Amino acid sequence: MFFDFEVLLVLVTLITGLTVLWSYLSAPARPKGAEHKHGWWVDLCRSLFPVILAVLVIRSFMVEPFRIPSGSMIPTLVPGDFILVSKFSYGLRLPITNTRILGAGTPERGDLVVFKYPENPTQDYIKRVVGLPGDLISFRTGELLVNGETVPSEEVGIYDGGMDYGARLFTERVNELEYTTLRHRSNAHPDGDYEVPEGHYFMVGDNRDRSADSRRWGSVSDELLVGRAFFVWMSWDMDENRINWSRIGERIE
Repeated sequence: MFFDFEVLLVLVTLITGLTVLWSYLSAPARPKGAEHKHGWWVDLCRSLFPVILAVLVIRSFMVEPFRIPSGSMIPTLVPGDFILVSKFSYGLRLPITNTRILGAGTPERGDLVVFKYPENPTQDYIKRVVGLPGDLISFRTGELLVNGETVPSEEVGIYDGGMDYGARLFTERVNELEYTTLRHRSNAHPDGDYEVPEGHYFMVGDNRDRSADSRRWGSVSDELLVGRAFFVWMSWDMDENRINWSRIGERIE
């Protein structure tokens, strides 16, 4: 069954807020200092409303936590990572509708972005932006080309973790940003060219051959952007069933 925490949070905020407002508007006139008793549920709403409102504001307009469920972003992010996402990097947006209300920030090539999955906007995905509006993105035997120019990359070793053991590690450079990607011996995506429409962004996983991304389901509209990932605040090693202390506090590139 689908569960949308954002919808629930907005509903609870509205219910508690309206209850608090009603309690003040419906209170009878009484002498100064006289006490007026409400039901326990009104007192509960008065206690919860400021806390819930603060959570809603922080989560909707400042930072939001996300959990990495799959290996599509290895080695940058691994399953079990809990990350923080800046919600104001690409403009402030209303909860639920994701409508931009303030700011004009846009993703830059190389950003790690959380967005609503185009084929099911109730799901959040995270990928790296490699194509901006109007770009021509190409893949040739694992190499990434932007507008006909090969993005500089250099093989730096072999990945030694989990199911992706033995994949080759490459350092890729976009402008002044440097990050690491994985390439497997078997290429899951065929070579191809992709034109990025205006108002859209081309997203791929750092685990290039084990990622369902824009090469499969197309570019991502600006309307679906959620925010930019910037920090790992917690990580759970699912193989060892323990906290992965070495990843906590990592800045995300």
